[in-house]
Amino acid sequence: MTSITPKRVAEIETIARDIRIDIIKMLANAGTGHTAGPLGMADVFATLYFHSMKHDASKPEWNERDMLVLSNGHIAPVLYATMAHAGYFDRSVLDTLREFGSPLQGHPHREYLPGIETSSGPLGSGLSQAVGMALANRIDNGKTSGKFFFCLMGDGETNEGQIWEAAMLAGKEKLGNLICIVDRNNIQIDGHTEDVMPLEPYKDKWEAFGFHVIDINGHDIEEIADAVDQGRAVFEKPTLILAHTISSKGVSEWERIPEWHGKPPTPEQAEKAIAGLMDK
Repeated sequence: MTSITPKRVAEIETIARDIRIDIIKMLANAGTGHTAGPLGMADVFATLYFHSMKHDASKPEWNERDMLVLSNGHIAPVLYATMAHAGYFDRSVLDTLREFGSPLQGHPHREYLPGIETSSGPLGSGLSQAVGMALANRIDNGKTSGKFFFCLMGDGETNEGQIWEAAMLAGKEKLGNLICIVDRNNIQIDGHTEDVMPLEPYKDKWEAFGFHVIDINGHDIEEIADAVDQGRAVFEKPTLILAHTISSKGVSEWERIPEWHGKPPTPEQAEKAIAGLMDK
């Protein structure tokens, strides 16, 4: 049985749309940044922060909170926009993306903004961080602490060998308090993943490293919520949610085009894209 009601699904879909609008505004204003990944992951982030994760924006250091590690830090605009909507800071701060001295740098910096758990930048390092955090928490508090660690990764990022070293340790230690989500949008900065460095059979690889793997539509709020619930119920394995997404989701002219991975929209493109989102 699903843990999320149809009414709540509709509410989160609206939040995800508004997050996409803010992402586009941020990137157009900054004139720099990544578009494809942030737009594609808006549904996942909205579901995590508005349904699935245990957190409190008024108490970002709350000891019992779930913790999120963003390994592919270049999709930071979706994290920032989601946190602003969740109440971690005023949405007006989104206008300062990538400005000198802004807490919203191109990659998250944990000392600049309450609620950011780790600094990220070098691809491939986030899973190692999340595995270490999950293992330390289990050593300190046992297997039943109720605290979960979420690691968000890009599919192209998993070309990095460090990812698989960390996966091997997570499987060995049977980290049931670790829930990973891979943005399986099939693109990376140099093109399509299966042309650059084929990942398939992708699910089989993660299962071979000892993960419980769940395939989902990364734009279906109910599937996202149910997958996280399932991950919380698996005690003897880490969970990997393979979220199949459409890059630049919500703006049909940009969807599935690798060139949008690392470029921002112009003000004119942003205005047209936002108008299209408002009509949906």
